[in-house]
This record gives sequence, C-alpha cells and structure tokens, in this order.
Amino acid sequence: MRNTKAFKEAVAQTLAELAHRGVTLAPSTVEDTIEKNISTVAERLGIQVRSAWRYFDAKATADRLAHSLDSYEESSSEKGVGQAPMPPIDNPELALVLAGVPDSLAQTGGDLYAVIVNVAVNAWMAGHIHGEDCCAGCDGSRGPAGHDWEARMRTITEMQPHISKWFDRDVWTRAVNDAGYTVTRH
Repeated sequence: MRNTKAFKEAVAQTLAELAHRGVTLAPSTVEDTIEKNISTVAERLGIQVRSAWRYFDAKATADRLAHSLDSYEESSSEKGVGQAPMPPIDNPELALVLAGVPDSLAQTGGDLYAVIVNVAVNAWMAGHIHGEDCCAGCDGSRGPAGHDWEARMRTITEMQPHISKWFDRDVWTRAVNDAGYTVTRH
C-alpha cells in the first residue's frame, strides 16, 4: 500500500493539513495512521484497499491526529507526565554524559544510533544510582563509596574541574565539529 500514488498523496495532503493547524508530527506517524485507517475501512466494508481510498479525507485525518495530540498533551500535563525531571544545570553526571557525545561519535564513526544508546544507558544509570541514594534497601550495595550522592558529585567535579563548560551549546558544538561531525537537517 505504501508504494502507491494514492498513499503518497494522502500522506502529503495530511501533512499539509497538519501544518495549516500548526501541528508537527513525524511523517512515519502519519503514514502508520493512514495505513491503519485504510486497511480498517477495506476490512470492515469487505472491499479492496484500492477501493477504500474513496473514503479517505485528509482534513478529517488531520483533525483526528491534531485532536489526539492535544488530548495526549493535556492529559500528560495534568498528571505531571511528559516533562522529564532535569538535574541542576551544573550537574557533573549530566556534564559527563554530554561530554561523552563527541568522543562517542568519533569512536563509532558517526553511528548516531550507537551514540544515542550510549547516552541513554549512561543517563539511565545516573538516574538509577541517584534514585538508590534514598533507598534504605540498597545500603551497603555500592561498597565504600556508599550512597552519598553529594560526595560522588564532588569526586566527579574534582576529576573534571571544568565540567560546566559542557553546558555551553557553542563549546559542545565545537567539540562535535572537532570530532569531524556536524548535525544538519535534510
């Protein structure tokens, strides 16, 4: 279905309608939605997929997608979901994760997936360790360093005294460029 002219036109029309509404969604999300809708129409009406296109309406599809996105954002904000908790801007662990990106790009030959996985794992571990600091059941599980988060932050800062530089977008971008990479949008 995705290789047909009708499908490509439907995606383009729906993305244009979403743009008129000021809504930005990934094209793959729109493609998945249209494919599911057309397949469902064909199945329920007992008709071929090519015949189901006569029931497609880009404006209605864009309206449903925009409404769905609004509902999600509204329900998420009510429950305090959707906004990741951010550590203080000068957090040493966050700085180490940021500083590791240019090196990771160079080491992986620009494999963005590997870099993202590396960042995600390091960020997850930092959050996990921070969460253990208040866990009475984890006492003694980390050896002599214990659960003193402040001491761990001081140790990282002593090892990397200029850690705050990684919170400057220009410094970080220069480091990525020095590694031989740049991020551009196509």
